[in-house]
Amino acid sequence: MRLDYYMIRVIKDRIALGLVFLSLLLALIPLFSIVYEVFLRGASAISIEFFTQPTPTVGEKGGGIANAIQGTLITIALASLIGVPIGLMSGIFLSEYSEHRLSRLVRFFNDVLNGIPSIIIGVFAYTLIVLSIGFSVTAAAFALAIIMIPIVSRTTEEAMKLVPLSIREAAIALGIPRWKTVTTVVLKGARKAIVTGILLGVARIAGESAPVLVTMGYWRWWFEGLDRPTANLALNVFIFGISPFENWIMLAWGSALVLIMLVLGINVFVKAYVWRGY
Repeated sequence: MRLDYYMIRVIKDRIALGLVFLSLLLALIPLFSIVYEVFLRGASAISIEFFTQPTPTVGEKGGGIANAIQGTLITIALASLIGVPIGLMSGIFLSEYSEHRLSRLVRFFNDVLNGIPSIIIGVFAYTLIVLSIGFSVTAAAFALAIIMIPIVSRTTEEAMKLVPLSIREAAIALGIPRWKTVTTVVLKGARKAIVTGILLGVARIAGESAPVLVTMGYWRWWFEGLDRPTANLALNVFIFGISPFENWIMLAWGSALVLIMLVLGINVFVKAYVWRGY
């Protein structure tokens, strides 16, 4: 009887393990199929000209996406300059001053921002900035920064909570002020996890397209100012993908490949950075 009971448990364990692996496989099939299709179609567009030339005019042969890569990097950098400091300070406040009355309100707004569809954030940026100064890099970066803030804030809060309370108490017992304990002791202990969260936030906004479509506008030349539109990889995929020109469609697949490689590269770097610390 005991042997039969043991065999039943083994069989149940094997079935559960098989279902877990089957679920993993079913989840990976769409991912690998998308990556495979983009690599298959986008690889034919890759060339030196592809990375050095700007967008071609309508019906023109050749050209590249160098201006779109430039515009995407500028937009991500500007969004990070806006979103990272705000998210970082918000996370520090939620972790170290959770007893304050405002902490619940800040956490609530972070949760709300994290759940709002990105297109709604794009419409908000359109109403606030585009209607005033027109389509621009600034409007797109503002929308992307709003998406980035709750990600950085939540990651910073959780990372700082992992630092033992005894370390804070030891620093304060030595006469170090609380603000200095936070900035020099706690942040230093949590910096690896915080950097990881920031990089994941960058990867998230790098792949966002809806806010960019609403706020950026389209510009096929090089970057000309923060108050002007600029080219963008997400815009390339959308605009070129629905065009009737074979050359533009090929550039759309190439832009999609570069965008996937950018997001994938950031995530791989994050994993390597985290693993190196353990």
